[in-house]
Amino acid sequence: MNNYEELYQFSITNTNTFWDETAKRFISWSKPWTTVSNCDLSIGKIKWFEEGMLNACYNCLDRHLENRGNELAIIWEANEPNNTKYVTYKELHNQVCRFANVLKNLGVKKGDRICIYLPMLIESVVAILACARIGAIHSIVFAGFSPEALKERIIDTKSKIIITADASLRGKKVIPLKENVDLAIAELNAAVEHVIVVKRVGININWDQNKDIWYHETIAIASADCKPEPVEAEHPLFILYTSGSTGKPKGVLHTCGGYAVQALWTGKWIFNLKKGNVFWCTSDPGWVTGHTYTIYSPLLNGATTLMFEGAPDWPVPDRWAQIIEKYKVNTFYTAPTAIRMFEKYGTEVLKNYKFNSLELLGSVGEPIDEDAWNWYSKEIGKERCPIVDTWWQTETGGILI
Repeated sequence: MNNYEELYQFSITNTNTFWDETAKRFISWSKPWTTVSNCDLSIGKIKWFEEGMLNACYNCLDRHLENRGNELAIIWEANEPNNTKYVTYKELHNQVCRFANVLKNLGVKKGDRICIYLPMLIESVVAILACARIGAIHSIVFAGFSPEALKERIIDTKSKIIITADASLRGKKVIPLKENVDLAIAELNAAVEHVIVVKRVGININWDQNKDIWYHETIAIASADCKPEPVEAEHPLFILYTSGSTGKPKGVLHTCGGYAVQALWTGKWIFNLKKGNVFWCTSDPGWVTGHTYTIYSPLLNGATTLMFEGAPDWPVPDRWAQIIEKYKVNTFYTAPTAIRMFEKYGTEVLKNYKFNSLELLGSVGEPIDEDAWNWYSKEIGKERCPIVDTWWQTETGGILI
């Protein structure tokens, strides 16, 4: 704690020096910056690491290949039990390079917006990092959103390519994603040039030979050689829309340099992310928590991120507990809503779980209430795991408090 307090005080009294040293130490840059920060919150001016250049995908993948290329980047658990995929950093790098070339072959250039309407799949990570690799801007739309909500976001970003799946699975429910896309773009045909479709469920879907492309077919023939495109620190990385609960959804834009530094640093210091950790953030990439702590932060830190496609209590109430034990999760990061849902099932379903691998628990979303905190600490943390209660929002992109 003495070291922490010393660092904390230094960060307050020498803010620019602190972030200058942090960015240099933890992130790889292709060109150094001239100004650490240029901010005036009274007029909404926020700029970090101006004139510096980097690539977020390179920092998530390439720089890990030499020392941990054969280590796990992703563990993916399907909606249905006993369906698991393991992806190493080397394998993920290969897929990302291939898909980046798919996008380039379709005419995607630096600054183009790509709409991603996918469930919790490995292909979601591939698509996100492929965009970052070539300087395209990803705009993820939560796969549970309606065709009308999707349409709004496609129009606002002027996305010319949409990446989706034939359908997604949530427990017993099949959600027809491709059908939703077709409805969303019915009046936007001139604007949307291609729809890339991941075959997840295998249902029959409508197919436009001039527009629709199978993901698995096009990535199989793409080159695995794709150099990362260096971009300015203030180049946009992604656009993510607020839910619309307070009116029309607002597109929040995050840029590459500041976001990469804070995503890596918050994961390292708040969750103690490091090589070999299995980190499970339960958030879908359709939300900012999923952007930062399911994808970017674990990969920037060279950890293993766990992704679960299905519903937390299907087909059995202790599905999440099974997953924690099965994959020896070290850090578990979820929301008070989920904690209260499990609390209602009672302690009987968890009596045989010891959760020996768990070292740290996290909470995100609405403030955690005392009852939920106590249950979380006792039943999941076994009264030995610290709980970090985090506060932040789409606008900040990463944990502030």
